[in-house]
Amino acid sequence: MTAEGPSGRFVDGNGTGGGGAGLGLASSAPSPAELYGWDVALCVSGTVVSCENAVVVAVLLGTPTFRAPMFLLLGSLAAADLLAGLGLVLRFASEYCLPFPQLRLGLVGLLVTAFTASINSLLAIAVDRYLSLYHALTYYSEGTATRTHAMLLLAWGGALGLGLLPVLGWNCLDDAASCGVVRPLTKSQLALLAASVFVVFALMLHLYARICRLVCRHAQQIALQRHLLAASHYVTTRKGVATLAAILGTFATCWVPFAVYCLLGDASDTPRYAYLTLLPATCNSMVNPVIYAFRQREIQKVLWAMGCCCSARAPFGSRSPSDV
Repeated sequence: MTAEGPSGRFVDGNGTGGGGAGLGLASSAPSPAELYGWDVALCVSGTVVSCENAVVVAVLLGTPTFRAPMFLLLGSLAAADLLAGLGLVLRFASEYCLPFPQLRLGLVGLLVTAFTASINSLLAIAVDRYLSLYHALTYYSEGTATRTHAMLLLAWGGALGLGLLPVLGWNCLDDAASCGVVRPLTKSQLALLAASVFVVFALMLHLYARICRLVCRHAQQIALQRHLLAASHYVTTRKGVATLAAILGTFATCWVPFAVYCLLGDASDTPRYAYLTLLPATCNSMVNPVIYAFRQREIQKVLWAMGCCCSARAPFGSRSPSDV
């Protein structure tokens, strides 16, 4: 039998903690001070994520020339991460200021939607980069915009569908035995989310491996045509491989531990394990702007102009995703 404690956490009949703060992280009688520290860390992470991605969204929306498919995908990623950051901040507020179960349930749905949309946007960017290399001559055709809109529709449609499931009733509020390591999500829900992470990572690994081969082949062809030294080809290839390794390594480091724990963890485990794996996952939204947006020369020009209190001059032309 479960009842809701005064702080909004779900506890069982003998007073043992059955849920952590906010997200309802599973608990084995954790101290309130420990939970509060972890919640503050998530809130601070959400604040940084919100500020970073708000800058990216503002730059993309405020610059008319940033309408190429590449920037639409970057905007989708930034918007998803912005929602995730805001959701983390609101989660903290709902736990310690407005402890209403329905509000908490809605915020869980928001976080699931935002993080899923972020992961889906990363996959869409990988697909777009591969196609920009594989179909380099036809990349800027009218079909590219249609394909980009279709990918965005699928990314956000799937994310919204997963996010609405706990709100529409697929949760463990009335069945504590079905809870996973993150309440009020059930074990089956968390298994589905973990499986989606592994599928996206596998697809990204496959796509970026093909991109790496294409980049190496193109660099070799250009080097032969221009009679460049082999060392130049080696440097170009090494930079490309390093960039792709950083992208895949960051995603794996941030999301794979949480996905594994969702599959192997138990609701009776101490919540620090869930926090230890969830915090790096939120940090992925903090790193995404650095990897995908702030490295863009066009965005750097606008940010530099904004920092100098100058009117940002619109960049002339844009690069292909293969240059990113």
